[in-house]
Amino acid sequence: MFRFASWFLFAALGIVGLSEGALAQQGARRLASLPAGAATSAPIGWVQFCGENPLECAMRSPAARTVNLTSAAFAQLARVNLQVNREIEQVTDMDHFGVEEYWTYPVAGKGDCEDLVLEKKRRLTALGVPREAMLITVVRDLNGDGHAILTIVTDRGDYVLDNFTNEVKLWHETGYRFIKRQSQTDPNQWVSLNGGAAGPQLVANPRR
Repeated sequence: MFRFASWFLFAALGIVGLSEGALAQQGARRLASLPAGAATSAPIGWVQFCGENPLECAMRSPAARTVNLTSAAFAQLARVNLQVNREIEQVTDMDHFGVEEYWTYPVAGKGDCEDLVLEKKRRLTALGVPREAMLITVVRDLNGDGHAILTIVTDRGDYVLDNFTNEVKLWHETGYRFIKRQSQTDPNQWVSLNGGAAGPQLVANPRR
């Protein structure tokens, strides 16, 4: 998990040189960004969450922003991902609230995938990570089920914070099918990803 952060540290100290292969890898990471498509509908859980938390959904921005992925920034992302995954008991909305889909911050230390995403975004915002670089994203997981993750837009590609793993990965390393995510300038505007505009209506998914 920290190999990427360690590379930054060693490079800063002048301990490693850059081979052609390393330079190519750097270039690939810089280009490892999700291609956004046309506007699409927001998940029904997001609409419900905004109805109950209007201030959380009213923060628009005139411009997109990215995270400068230093070793410290990467370590911070990994730390918050690990903390939330460990601290929050992962349960389904049906078990917790008696409904199929309900987006909220983890209540009583419990939640499913989208609840953990909201908590990670809240903690990282408090640490100074720009909201415009943290996008709630809907995917199909390795079993084909709807799933929510947090995508972090960086100067070295789009990284994923996921309740299924404590490892912070580039989006194309997850094996997921990416469906849609928030716009960087308006959290209520969603865009399709990789032609997946239809997507799952329900994304509740605890850790297996």
